[in-house]
Amino acid sequence: MRTPIDMGELLSEIEVPDIGSAQLALKDIQAKREQDIFAEQKRKGWDKTVEARCDFTPRPRLTRRSGLFFLSYWQKSVYGRTLTEIKADDSMVPFFAGTMKSFISDIIGPDLSRGSWCIITTPKRRHLVKNFATRISEQIARLLGIPFYEDVCTCRTKQRVGAIFDVQQVPDEQNIICFDDFVTTGQTLQAMLRALEPYNKNLLFFSGINNKL
Repeated sequence: MRTPIDMGELLSEIEVPDIGSAQLALKDIQAKREQDIFAEQKRKGWDKTVEARCDFTPRPRLTRRSGLFFLSYWQKSVYGRTLTEIKADDSMVPFFAGTMKSFISDIIGPDLSRGSWCIITTPKRRHLVKNFATRISEQIARLLGIPFYEDVCTCRTKQRVGAIFDVQQVPDEQNIICFDDFVTTGQTLQAMLRALEPYNKNLLFFSGINNKL
């Protein structure tokens, strides 16, 4: 026969906090959580490992930014390869060039074969040798059968916002394709436009990746 359990004795050993203490504890937990979220957001602001990415899903787009229009083929994405990984992969150069060649051909059409077009790119800032955008532009030019002018402009400073470019050579062709691998703020393209504006050339801006969602 089972012995009855004295529930009163068990219940007397359970300590129940008062309502005031429970509310204070809850406030402490909420405050700590808010601090953690704020700290994480702050870290993301300066953490260079939190990079932009691209999954290379085709998203042709005409964008107005920094006072000019440019055409891009891909879009920044949540997932995919980081921009550092993309630039470090040599196989991405022919991939970019082949895709952009087709895109540019579709946009401009038969006028490309009339000898009035060339391609240029934005100035090098950190490299004395050919950078990613330069290598892609060279291959695009070869695929399209048009001239490529390297180092049309140089940059006085390494800053991207408010950059001032100096023109080193002016292409002979009237129509100029200005290519950049990634466009974020559009300030670099705007600086190219300002630099070449006095020469009355027709500029058409293309970007591989539109680096804004």
